[in-house]
Amino acid sequence: MEFFRISRTIPFMRHALVLNLISAIFFVAAVFFIVTRGFNLSIEFTGGTVIEVNYEEAIPLDDVRQTIGGLGYRDYQVQNFGTPRDVMIRLPTHGDGDTNASTEQSRAVLSALQAADASSSNKVELRRVEFVGPQVGQELVHNGLMALLFVVVGIMVYLAFRFEWKLAISCALANLHDVVIILGFFAFFQWEFSLAVLAGVLAVLGYSVNESVVVMDRIRENFRKQRRMSTSDVIDTSITQIISRTVITHGSTQMMVLSMLFFGGPTLHYFSLALTIGIWFGIYSSVFVAAAISMWLGIKREDLIKPVKKDEDSEAEVLG
Repeated sequence: MEFFRISRTIPFMRHALVLNLISAIFFVAAVFFIVTRGFNLSIEFTGGTVIEVNYEEAIPLDDVRQTIGGLGYRDYQVQNFGTPRDVMIRLPTHGDGDTNASTEQSRAVLSALQAADASSSNKVELRRVEFVGPQVGQELVHNGLMALLFVVVGIMVYLAFRFEWKLAISCALANLHDVVIILGFFAFFQWEFSLAVLAGVLAVLGYSVNESVVVMDRIRENFRKQRRMSTSDVIDTSITQIISRTVITHGSTQMMVLSMLFFGGPTLHYFSLALTIGIWFGIYSSVFVAAAISMWLGIKREDLIKPVKKDEDSEAEVLG
């Protein structure tokens, strides 16, 4: 299925050096901000207080957020769970960061919510208060990093079996490029890094691998078909041929992600933001980073096509 067909090959590799230099600058800058500024970790990683309240009738979450913000909190989360009447509130640790501090926080929050709804008949009831210590947060950080490591290793093993080593290295570097760029954005702007964002980063890894595999598969296919083309021409032809597919796939995905970004509320905001950055940089890296690196590593037709054995040649001649 194609929305359009490009009859003329676009010379992508003509600009590969300049674009990869720009990409290298972004990559180094992202690593610099990750090391120097770090991440604005959510309370899921740093620990805090979890408060569950129940309303007699459904209540807009923006009203609850406004009430919590009026208490002086900045790093907090408010979301529904179960039903629209059940609200979960996550607050950062204040004071000594123990169960006593959590109890005080829950009392202050409940009093504020009751005062905000005093004029209405929608009564609020405290259901549960739980303190999440920093030890649990450190465990989540460790488990999250291990999950990311296992995914990266698994992808590299898959690519090593799927492609010739030059193409595999190119895909692996392109995927690493996407992840580091996303993390660099979150470090530079100090956006909240939560478990949802980590899930978005892992999703981008799989998405980027899929795009890179499509590009490399087409390059391998055209190397087998086009015997007299140069390497750069084969790569340019391959990328041009999949542009329509890229527009359909990434366009439909981006529409869904943008709907979460604009209408999903604060809970899905940074998750969808990570996906948006990953989708666009995934396209860029698959076209310019992965393809260009494979070209510079000296990929050629002989690397992708197995030579015919002499016994098979002689048998073919006899049958012929």
